[in-house]
Amino acid sequence: MIRRDFLKKSALASLGLTALGLPILQANPFFANLPKVNRQRIVDRIAELAKFGQDERGHGFRVAFTPGDVEGRKWMMGLMEKASLNPRIDAGGNIIGRREGKNPALKPIGFGSHIDMVPDGGNYDGTLGSLAALEVIEILNEKKLVTEHPLEVIIFANEEGGLIGSKAMVGKLSPEGLKQISQSGLVMAEGIRTIGGNPEDIRSAERKKGDLHAWLELHIEQGGILDAEGLQIGVVEGIVGILDVEVIVEGFSNHAGTTPMKLRKDAMLAASKLTVAVNEIVTAMPGNQVGTVGKVEAHPGAYNVIPGKVILGLEIRDLSFDKIEQILAAIESEAQSIAKETQTSIAFHREPSFNLPALTDASLKQKINAAAMALGLQTKHMQSGAGHDSQQMALIAPVGMIFVPSVGGISHSFNEFTKAEDMENGANVLLHTVLALDQE
Repeated sequence: MIRRDFLKKSALASLGLTALGLPILQANPFFANLPKVNRQRIVDRIAELAKFGQDERGHGFRVAFTPGDVEGRKWMMGLMEKASLNPRIDAGGNIIGRREGKNPALKPIGFGSHIDMVPDGGNYDGTLGSLAALEVIEILNEKKLVTEHPLEVIIFANEEGGLIGSKAMVGKLSPEGLKQISQSGLVMAEGIRTIGGNPEDIRSAERKKGDLHAWLELHIEQGGILDAEGLQIGVVEGIVGILDVEVIVEGFSNHAGTTPMKLRKDAMLAASKLTVAVNEIVTAMPGNQVGTVGKVEAHPGAYNVIPGKVILGLEIRDLSFDKIEQILAAIESEAQSIAKETQTSIAFHREPSFNLPALTDASLKQKINAAAMALGLQTKHMQSGAGHDSQQMALIAPVGMIFVPSVGGISHSFNEFTKAEDMENGANVLLHTVLALDQE
């Protein structure tokens, strides 16, 4: 649903005009003269942070727990120290800075993101939300504005490697998770130690439900919808659940030259039919769900041998847990027919790391939309197809997410790019939403 910029002259039609059943409230003069962020400061810091972990090509390698990540975090903490946030590192490796409010009885408003990246990743994923969070604090400092609520800037550890820091914060980082090998090559527990955390006391990082008044995250879209439609702000409806399934197709390996086609039990043929079936089943259902076969391993893997075993990596994403289950059930049913047709067997094994869908808070969506409209920005209510730390934070606090355009829909790539004006727009919406929340 697109919100046009007819409210630019007024302050803020607080909490939103919408055709989604949300209430219509009158313009709130509180929003008329709010401060704005410093665009150039954000742009300059994006470029500065990009230097940490760069390889000889100038590409980014600030993977969690690597030297680039360690140095980038040190730099970030230095900026937070200068902003009087007194940053600390919790047991999960998360960087937390706090600005006290007028009323110590009120719960803090949290906002931030992450600064680690995938190998050869981009300079905006997570980084924008982290630096914009710091910018909110610095603008409030410069304007000598003190909020009623305490404010917390949180930079999560190892978002790209399984939402590790945010899982620690919500009490969902298991002992098994600490034993996993991270993308840096370090065991997760050792990686957390490398960045100043304490895996032996991981429970001390845990926050309880109600410890935060709310959580907000500004993020690049990582898709091409906003860019293609010429819109400035995405109001995130929720973060999709992600189910990974290992599919094992077994047939019979045999000589590729001497086995007639009609006598074959070709595991690759069955796997190929199943891959097509996944596409057909997912696209036939109404909605925004996606299904992907992103991994294929054929065994024994020789030109002249009929594959006797194929391992597929299947992923299903949707905003509804029930929908994910429905899709998987349909795929499993079709797999039975394919197995019978190809004289193979097909087995499905769910991976334990299922990320549940997380809906954002209705009141926060209204505030985000209202803040954007007051700035004369066009918005779209949309789901997030990628996982985020906010997905975990939804377990303990009301969550809101703000998207800004990714040029060409490119992300997790050196070519990832978000325009300076879009970064500024998103940071202003974040700032104004924080101030709106502080009125509660």
